[in-house]
Amino acid sequence: MRFGVDEAGKGPVLGSMFAAAVLADPDALPGDVGDSKTVAPARRVEMADEIRTAADRVAVAEITVEEIDDEETDMNTLTVEAHARALSKLLAGRDTGTEVSGFVDAGDTNAVRFGQRLRDRLDADVDLRAEHEADATYRIVGAASVIAKVARDAHVRALSAKYGDIGSGYPSDPATRTFLDDYVETYGELPACARESWQTSKDALAAAAQASLDAFE
Repeated sequence: MRFGVDEAGKGPVLGSMFAAAVLADPDALPGDVGDSKTVAPARRVEMADEIRTAADRVAVAEITVEEIDDEETDMNTLTVEAHARALSKLLAGRDTGTEVSGFVDAGDTNAVRFGQRLRDRLDADVDLRAEHEADATYRIVGAASVIAKVARDAHVRALSAKYGDIGSGYPSDPATRTFLDDYVETYGELPACARESWQTSKDALAAAAQASLDAFE
């Protein structure tokens, strides 16, 4: 039995980040499981159901916008926290008589450091190894990548249902930038789903402020 952990939504300007942990026999997972970015959206949803059916346990953890904007932390620390929450939930209800080990996708330039920081956040000694691009290397981490991405996608759909089209939530998405600019222009503030500490959010506020000044010239 192996576990894998990965996150989705580290870089968006809108919405939460999610981490998923999967405990399963890797051979029981779908044959095309892998890095969620390489899996078509419709297939990801199907695959997530297949993973949940094949897995012994699946756990998902959320890091909210409020946590991300906390000046006392940073994204590397929050990525460790996300992995720790998901893995702790995963292992909390397992059969303690069954030995497990696993892999996590390193969310730090230094994979060894990321693994050690994660171990330090866990209540028990866990046999884990952190590697870069582990979601493409290990099927079990690919499964976690898919679960996390599907959770993030569902979150974005919920935000779109509330606010209208927000795009993907990433700063590079024109639809996301247009949504932010229009929202700030209309309401004079950022939406609650925006990460205020992101430069894209600051740019939207600055552009609205400049537009107000120009209107008085």
